[in-house]
Amino acid sequence: MNQKIALFFLYITVWLLLAIDPWYREDWLLENILVFVALPVVLWGERRFGFSVPAAWMLFVFFVLHAIGAHYTYSEMPWFEPITRFFGFERNHFDRLTHFLFGFLLFVPFFELFRSFEKSARHAFTFTLIFLIAASGLYEVLEWLATEVTHADLGTAFLGIQGDQWDAQKDMILCYLGTLLAAFSWYRRLVNQRS
Repeated sequence: MNQKIALFFLYITVWLLLAIDPWYREDWLLENILVFVALPVVLWGERRFGFSVPAAWMLFVFFVLHAIGAHYTYSEMPWFEPITRFFGFERNHFDRLTHFLFGFLLFVPFFELFRSFEKSARHAFTFTLIFLIAASGLYEVLEWLATEVTHADLGTAFLGIQGDQWDAQKDMILCYLGTLLAAFSWYRRLVNQRS
Protein backbone atom coordinates (compact mmCIF):
# COMPACT_ATOMS: atom_id res chain seq x y z
CA MET A 1 0.00 0.00 0.00
CA ASN A 2 1.18 3.51 -0.84
CA GLN A 3 2.74 5.17 2.24
CA LYS A 4 0.64 8.32 1.83
CA ILE A 5 -2.59 6.33 1.61
CA ALA A 6 -1.57 4.36 4.71
CA LEU A 7 -0.94 7.63 6.59
CA PHE A 8 -4.34 8.94 5.53
CA PHE A 9 -6.18 5.85 6.78
CA LEU A 10 -4.13 5.80 9.98
CA TYR A 11 -5.06 9.43 10.59
CA ILE A 12 -8.76 8.74 9.97
CA THR A 13 -8.57 5.85 12.45
CA VAL A 14 -6.90 8.04 15.10
CA TRP A 15 -9.40 10.83 14.46
CA LEU A 16 -12.39 8.48 14.81
CA LEU A 17 -11.03 6.99 18.05
CA LEU A 18 -10.45 10.46 19.49
CA ALA A 19 -13.92 11.57 18.36
CA ILE A 20 -15.37 9.08 20.84
CA ASP A 21 -16.29 10.79 24.08
CA PRO A 22 -14.03 13.89 23.94
CA TRP A 23 -13.71 15.82 27.20
CA TYR A 24 -15.87 18.71 25.92
CA ARG A 25 -18.00 17.83 22.88
CA GLU A 26 -18.78 21.45 21.91
CA ASP A 27 -15.10 22.40 22.15
CA TRP A 28 -14.22 19.35 20.06
CA LEU A 29 -16.66 20.46 17.36
CA LEU A 30 -15.18 23.96 17.28
CA GLU A 31 -11.63 22.60 17.10
CA ASN A 32 -12.57 20.31 14.23
CA ILE A 33 -13.78 23.13 12.01
CA LEU A 34 -10.10 23.35 11.06
CA VAL A 35 -10.11 19.67 10.03
CA PHE A 36 -13.36 19.97 8.08
CA VAL A 37 -11.85 22.86 6.09
CA ALA A 38 -8.21 21.73 5.83
CA LEU A 39 -8.60 18.04 5.05
CA PRO A 40 -10.46 18.62 1.74
CA VAL A 41 -7.70 21.10 0.76
CA VAL A 42 -5.05 18.48 1.55
CA LEU A 43 -6.90 15.84 -0.48
CA TRP A 44 -7.33 18.29 -3.37
CA GLY A 45 -3.59 19.10 -3.23
CA GLU A 46 -2.72 15.42 -3.24
CA ARG A 47 -4.87 14.83 -6.33
CA ARG A 48 -3.64 17.98 -8.08
CA PHE A 49 0.12 17.55 -7.68
CA GLY A 50 0.87 14.92 -5.04
CA PHE A 51 2.61 15.88 -1.82
CA SER A 52 6.05 14.44 -1.21
CA VAL A 53 6.32 11.67 1.38
CA PRO A 54 8.08 14.01 3.89
CA ALA A 55 5.28 16.58 3.44
CA ALA A 56 2.68 13.85 3.97
CA TRP A 57 4.39 12.82 7.20
CA MET A 58 4.46 16.45 8.38
CA LEU A 59 0.75 16.81 7.66
CA PHE A 60 0.05 13.51 9.43
CA VAL A 61 1.95 14.49 12.60
CA PHE A 62 0.30 17.90 12.76
CA PHE A 63 -3.21 16.55 12.16
CA VAL A 64 -2.75 13.82 14.80
CA LEU A 65 -1.50 16.38 17.36
CA HIS A 66 -4.52 18.52 16.54
CA ALA A 67 -6.87 15.54 17.00
CA ILE A 68 -5.32 14.87 20.42
CA GLY A 69 -5.64 18.54 21.38
CA ALA A 70 -9.26 18.61 20.24
CA HIS A 71 -10.10 15.47 22.24
CA TYR A 72 -8.67 16.69 25.54
CA THR A 73 -8.59 20.45 24.82
CA TYR A 74 -5.22 22.01 24.31
CA SER A 75 -5.11 23.53 27.79
CA GLU A 76 -5.87 20.27 29.61
CA MET A 77 -3.97 17.71 27.51
CA PRO A 78 -3.00 15.16 30.19
CA TRP A 79 -0.09 13.59 28.29
CA PHE A 80 1.72 16.93 28.58
CA GLU A 81 1.21 17.20 32.36
CA PRO A 82 4.43 15.33 33.27
CA ILE A 83 6.39 17.92 31.26
CA THR A 84 4.47 20.71 32.96
CA ARG A 85 5.32 19.31 36.41
CA PHE A 86 8.93 18.44 35.54
CA PHE A 87 9.74 21.98 34.43
CA GLY A 88 7.52 23.61 37.05
CA PHE A 89 5.40 25.43 34.48
CA GLU A 90 2.32 27.25 35.75
CA ARG A 91 0.32 26.15 32.70
CA ASN A 92 0.08 23.31 30.22
CA HIS A 93 2.08 24.34 27.14
CA PHE A 94 0.75 21.73 24.69
CA ASP A 95 -1.04 24.48 22.78
CA ARG A 96 2.19 26.47 22.48
CA LEU A 97 4.04 23.43 21.16
CA THR A 98 1.32 22.91 18.57
CA HIS A 99 1.48 26.54 17.44
CA PHE A 100 5.24 26.18 16.98
CA LEU A 101 4.72 22.96 15.03
CA PHE A 102 2.03 24.60 12.89
CA GLY A 103 4.73 26.82 11.43
CA PHE A 104 7.48 24.21 11.47
CA LEU A 105 5.61 21.19 10.11
CA LEU A 106 3.34 22.92 7.61
CA PHE A 107 6.02 24.97 5.84
CA VAL A 108 6.97 22.18 3.43
CA PRO A 109 3.40 21.10 2.55
CA PHE A 110 2.36 24.71 1.88
CA PHE A 111 5.54 25.34 -0.10
CA GLU A 112 4.71 22.33 -2.28
CA LEU A 113 1.12 23.55 -2.65
CA PHE A 114 2.15 27.07 -3.69
CA ARG A 115 4.95 25.70 -5.89
CA SER A 116 2.28 23.88 -7.91
CA PHE A 117 0.93 27.31 -8.94
CA GLU A 118 4.14 29.34 -9.05
CA LYS A 119 7.02 28.60 -11.42
CA SER A 120 9.53 30.48 -9.31
CA ALA A 121 10.70 28.54 -6.24
CA ARG A 122 11.77 31.84 -4.66
CA HIS A 123 8.29 33.34 -5.05
CA ALA A 124 6.61 30.18 -3.71
CA PHE A 125 9.05 30.21 -0.79
CA THR A 126 8.30 33.86 0.04
CA PHE A 127 4.56 33.37 -0.33
CA THR A 128 4.67 30.33 1.99
CA LEU A 129 6.55 32.31 4.62
CA ILE A 130 4.12 35.23 4.46
CA PHE A 131 1.07 32.94 4.33
CA LEU A 132 1.97 30.99 7.47
CA ILE A 133 2.76 34.14 9.43
CA ALA A 134 -0.55 35.70 8.34
CA ALA A 135 -2.45 32.47 8.98
CA SER A 136 -1.26 32.44 12.59
CA GLY A 137 -2.69 35.88 13.29
CA LEU A 138 -5.86 35.16 11.36
CA TYR A 139 -6.35 31.91 13.29
CA GLU A 140 -6.20 33.75 16.62
CA VAL A 141 -8.85 36.22 15.44
CA LEU A 142 -11.08 33.48 13.99
CA GLU A 143 -10.68 31.41 17.16
CA TRP A 144 -11.94 34.34 19.23
CA LEU A 145 -14.80 35.11 16.80
CA ALA A 146 -15.91 31.47 16.65
CA THR A 147 -16.11 31.39 20.41
CA GLU A 148 -18.03 34.66 20.63
CA VAL A 149 -20.50 33.71 17.90
CA THR A 150 -21.15 30.09 18.85
CA HIS A 151 -20.54 29.53 22.57
CA ALA A 152 -19.13 32.48 24.48
CA ASP A 153 -19.22 30.33 27.64
CA LEU A 154 -16.64 27.99 26.02
CA GLY A 155 -14.12 30.80 25.79
CA THR A 156 -11.65 29.61 28.39
CA ALA A 157 -11.66 25.96 27.32
CA PHE A 158 -11.56 26.64 23.58
CA LEU A 159 -9.20 29.59 23.61
CA GLY A 160 -7.03 27.88 26.21
CA ILE A 161 -5.64 31.16 27.55
CA GLN A 162 -5.11 29.64 31.00
CA GLY A 163 -5.04 33.02 32.71
CA ASP A 164 -2.50 34.56 30.30
CA GLN A 165 -3.74 37.79 28.75
CA TRP A 166 -0.93 37.61 26.17
CA ASP A 167 -1.73 34.03 25.12
CA ALA A 168 -2.63 34.88 21.51
CA GLN A 169 0.53 36.93 21.01
CA LYS A 170 2.74 34.18 22.48
CA ASP A 171 1.05 31.58 20.28
CA MET A 172 1.70 33.73 17.22
CA ILE A 173 5.36 34.27 18.14
CA LEU A 174 5.87 30.51 18.49
CA CYS A 175 4.28 29.94 15.10
CA TYR A 176 6.57 32.61 13.63
CA LEU A 177 9.61 30.90 15.18
CA GLY A 178 8.55 27.52 13.82
CA THR A 179 7.93 29.01 10.38
CA LEU A 180 11.26 30.86 10.33
CA LEU A 181 13.19 27.78 11.49
CA ALA A 182 11.55 25.64 8.80
CA ALA A 183 12.07 28.40 6.20
CA PHE A 184 15.77 28.68 7.08
CA SER A 185 16.25 24.91 6.86
CA TRP A 186 14.29 24.66 3.63
CA TYR A 187 16.03 27.67 2.06
CA ARG A 188 19.44 26.11 2.73
CA ARG A 189 18.21 22.92 1.08
CA LEU A 190 17.01 24.87 -1.99
CA VAL A 191 20.37 26.69 -2.23
CA ASN A 192 22.28 23.40 -1.89
CA GLN A 193 20.17 21.81 -4.65
CA ARG A 194 21.06 24.68 -7.01
CA SER A 195 24.82 24.41 -6.36
